Amino acid sequence: MEENSISKRFDLIFRKQKYRILSGSILKTIALVTMLIDHTAAHVLFKTDFAKEPLLPIISQKFTLYTLCRSIGRLAFPIFCFLITEGYIHTRDKKKYWVSLLAFAVISEIPWNLAHSGKLVYKSQNVFFTLFLGFAAIWAYDSFKKDKPKLLVALLALFIVSLLIRSDYGCKGMAFILILYLLREQKILQAFIGSCVLSNSLFIMAAFVPINMYNGKRGFIKGNIMKYAFYIFYPAHLLLLYFIGKRGI
Repeated sequence: MEENSISKRFDLIFRKQKYRILSGSILKTIALVTMLIDHTAAHVLFKTDFAKEPLLPIISQKFTLYTLCRSIGRLAFPIFCFLITEGYIHTRDKKKYWVSLLAFAVISEIPWNLAHSGKLVYKSQNVFFTLFLGFAAIWAYDSFKKDKPKLLVALLALFIVSLLIRSDYGCKGMAFILILYLLREQKILQAFIGSCVLSNSLFIMAAFVPINMYNGKRGFIKGNIMKYAFYIFYPAHLLLLYFIGKRGI
């Protein structure tokens, strides 16, 4: 009973309007910037010596610019997943939204492959496929929640697809998106279970701070041009990092 009471107290704090100051556009910007920091470290900085030098040797010999950037990058995926759940809830055309995710998954595949392997083929698929499957999992839940056998078959099929194509973050990523949706009214439980599903990292948990500061407003990203510009950022930055990494810094 006491744990329940603590959880409810925290949920009430998160619901206070004065703490909810971030629009969806700001959240998306935070996710893009932290993703760029992460991918810059993964595809460019890892080749340099200075990024592997300890930043604070008195604390830890492993705390380098590279590890710092990769840790900051852990914020990006949970925020993107949260935005997918919000997109699902508020979109007027779920089919169009879903198809758009698939389209950008296909568009992003060659930049993803080049950035990770320097070749046109790579063993796993980009994160847009995970977002696409996560959206599908939410849709399947809402469509079949009153028909448990159908729901089980639909979710199992999506998990199998996720395993077969080896999408970024895999079936854990898809499950994470579904958890965010199912626990959207229970903020503490959402953060705890969600972070455990991914990795229980402090940086994963930290992503729930900006997520729970979301005010429900769209923000400055309005209209199709701005909307798709943010989608295009993903394959475009991967391609850019591939060419920078190829030339060396």
